[in-house]
Amino acid sequence: MLRLRSTNPALAGDTFQQFSDSLPTNHEKADEASIQGVINKTTILVIIAVISGSIGYWALGRAGSSLLWIGNIIGIIATLGIYFVISARPNLARALAPVYAVIQGFLLGMFSSLLQNILVSQGVAVPGGIALQAFIITVCIMLAMLALYTFGGIRPNRLFISVLSVATLGIFLVYMVSFVLGFFGIQLPFIHLGSAMEGGSAAWIGLGINILILGIASLWLIVDFQLVERVVTDRSPRSMEWYCAFALVVSLVWVYLEALKLVFRVALLFNNRD
Repeated sequence: MLRLRSTNPALAGDTFQQFSDSLPTNHEKADEASIQGVINKTTILVIIAVISGSIGYWALGRAGSSLLWIGNIIGIIATLGIYFVISARPNLARALAPVYAVIQGFLLGMFSSLLQNILVSQGVAVPGGIALQAFIITVCIMLAMLALYTFGGIRPNRLFISVLSVATLGIFLVYMVSFVLGFFGIQLPFIHLGSAMEGGSAAWIGLGINILILGIASLWLIVDFQLVERVVTDRSPRSMEWYCAFALVVSLVWVYLEALKLVFRVALLFNNRD
C-alpha cells in the first residue's frame, strides 16, 4: 500500500513512477486525477465488496464450511494474481479492481459468517453481529488514520515504509505457513483463532498479537493517503484514480480482516471470564 518503497505493488514507488512516466502529459485538467475521484472510486469498490460479502455470508450458511476452504484456495490464488497483474500493468486497475473487490468481499463474508456461527454455538452474543462490529472498527480506523495524516501526526518517510514493509512480509509468511499447516491439522500457537477458545494466557497473547497486526495494517493507510496525494499533486491522469482506489481497498480489506478476528477474540475472552 505504499508508494516510495512499498510492499503493495499497487502503489509501489518504482511501479508508480514508471507508469506515470509512460503516460502523455498533455491531458486537460478535467482528465487529471482528483481526491474526489479517488474517493468516488474507492466507495464504488467498497460497495461492491459489501454486496459480495453479503452473498458470501448467506452462501456459507447454505453450503457449509467446505465452501470456505475451497473459496479460500481459489480466492488466494485469484487475488494474488490480480494483485501482481495490476502491479505490472496499473492501467488494468479499472477492469480488475472490481473483480478483486468481489472476490475479497465474498471471502470475508464467508469468514464473517463462520466466526459468527462459532460465537453462537458458544453462546456468545455480539451486539449487531461480528461483521457489523468489524465494519465499524474499520471505518473508525480509516478516519483516525486520515486525521493523523491530514493534521501531520504521522508523515511516512523511507525508514517508516521500510520497517512497515519488513513487518508486513513477516506477517504474510506466517499467515501462509499457518494456512498450509491447517491442511495437516496443525495450528500455530496464538496465531490460529483456536487459541481464543482455549482461554487463559494463550487467549490473551493471541489478542495482543492480533492488536499488533491490526496496528501494522492500519499504518498502511497512512502511506496510501500520502501516495494518493502525490498522484493528485503530480497531476496524473484520471485513470490513476482506479489505481489508487485499488490500493486503498487492499489496505481496508486487511484492516477489516484483523478487526473481525479482534472482535471474535474479545467476545470469547470476556465471555470466558464471565
